[in-house]
Amino acid sequence: MATTELKNAATSALKEYMGVNQNETVLIISDEKIREIGLALHEAGKELCKESFYCEMKMRELNGQEPPEQIVEMMQKVDVVICATNRSLTHTNARKKAVAAGARVGTMPGITVPIMTRCFAADSNQIIETNNKLIKILENAKEIKLTSALGTDATFSSVGRKIISSTGVLKNKGDWGNIPSGEVYFAPVEEISFGRIVCDASISGIGKIDEPVTVDIENGMITKISGGKQAKELDEMLSKVGGKAKAVAEFGVGTNPTAEISGFILEDEKVLGTVHIAFGNNISMEGSIDVPIHIDCIIKSPSFTVDGKLIMENGKLLV
Repeated sequence: MATTELKNAATSALKEYMGVNQNETVLIISDEKIREIGLALHEAGKELCKESFYCEMKMRELNGQEPPEQIVEMMQKVDVVICATNRSLTHTNARKKAVAAGARVGTMPGITVPIMTRCFAADSNQIIETNNKLIKILENAKEIKLTSALGTDATFSSVGRKIISSTGVLKNKGDWGNIPSGEVYFAPVEEISFGRIVCDASISGIGKIDEPVTVDIENGMITKISGGKQAKELDEMLSKVGGKAKAVAEFGVGTNPTAEISGFILEDEKVLGTVHIAFGNNISMEGSIDVPIHIDCIIKSPSFTVDGKLIMENGKLLV
């Protein structure tokens, strides 16, 4: 049986973030590893919606692996879909078909009970307000300069790039994305990123950082990765894919005030007071790098300026 905290988080996820109502149908997709959360969402759905359906499938082996065709069909016949699964369904054809049919789809890849209870305690209106302020600042910006106490010193360009807001609030027909969320991000202009990134929080696919990982960048590409064991892991992951896997793909700012560094990227990249730089694929954010990998590197308490104006100082947003 779900704890009171988990019940409250499930109710918040459906009501405050997905905007479900008594006239709607909801489908909760889960697997054996995330079952506790899936069932809590289902119980909340039965109270908040016209009908709530719980469907548990075998845990997928890889992120992006399609669910069974029976679930794909059901996703297109409900108003809201929540994917509380260990592997991501965010970029599957199943999700795309559901959205095309008009469903709102919230995905929770790898979510845990602590992440659930922490992140859904955030005020969704506060996240929306922060994101909107950041978008106005980053739109039409020429240069973003990022620094940190550990030695990060890099520049990026967002000229002509779409600034994307991910609030986790998905209340309109066809909305989709990660829940919980809280970030603003964009694909930096290719070949115009320079400097050094010192990652000290976490790296997707690796977890929390034990020893800072230093990444040197020139003309939008990694030239060197140094540090300890985790630096070697990052280098091996990117080198294995090759091509433009070592290209700068994303600049993102966390805006969720209740998120914490947990070692799970779903939460880590949303932490207020952090910035993340990703390498690899950025097609989904209107970039041009199409490789089968995307790795986020989270930096704690950085500072950054936009066209010379200080926007974050030692992890504190000044907007």
